[in-house]
Amino acid sequence: MRSLFLTLATLLCFGAFVSAQSFFLRNDLLNPKASQVVDDIGEELLQKTGVFAYVIATNEHFPEGFDLVRYTQTRYGKRLTKPYVVLIFAPFATIKKGISARGRFGLVPSSPKIKAMYDHDEVRDAAVGIVSFKDSNTLEDKVAIGVVQGYSVLADNIAAHKGVKLSKTIPDDTGPFLWVLRLLIYSGSLVVLWYFVIKPTIRKWRR
Repeated sequence: MRSLFLTLATLLCFGAFVSAQSFFLRNDLLNPKASQVVDDIGEELLQKTGVFAYVIATNEHFPEGFDLVRYTQTRYGKRLTKPYVVLIFAPFATIKKGISARGRFGLVPSSPKIKAMYDHDEVRDAAVGIVSFKDSNTLEDKVAIGVVQGYSVLADNIAAHKGVKLSKTIPDDTGPFLWVLRLLIYSGSLVVLWYFVIKPTIRKWRR
């Protein structure tokens, strides 16, 4: 137990080690801790499956009907290495004129073969569900958790298709946990602390 608290203290004070590369094509939304979780998952996924999973987490205000596939290929095409899939999270994009709800989510695969490796709806629900959850936590914190959770599910899908298991992904139990946390927590930063520091450390300690 003492070693667990020492590990937590170390992570809180100094953060995690930096991955060999970043899988973000654009990151306007995630704090360093959440970004590191994504990069760690992406690095493990690449090593075990050979698939690059990129992220575009943007605060751009895309108009209604904006072509996310063309946007990805035009603006970031030179930075993409095949085989790949790009997860796009744009919480301020216009869905439809005249409605207050905003936000776009997309997955852009490099080929039909890569597209067949994951369940689009499952990944979308994992990413978007937390953002639409009504509670007192800030949009920034919920977006960070949403991107990490969606990316984690995407990575697990691809790994399962390849017949391998990942150790750095996060179980998709966002809904029930946040319902409980909503009753106990008043600061969104504590939600991030739970998902990105305490929970992963407890899982490793129990192994």
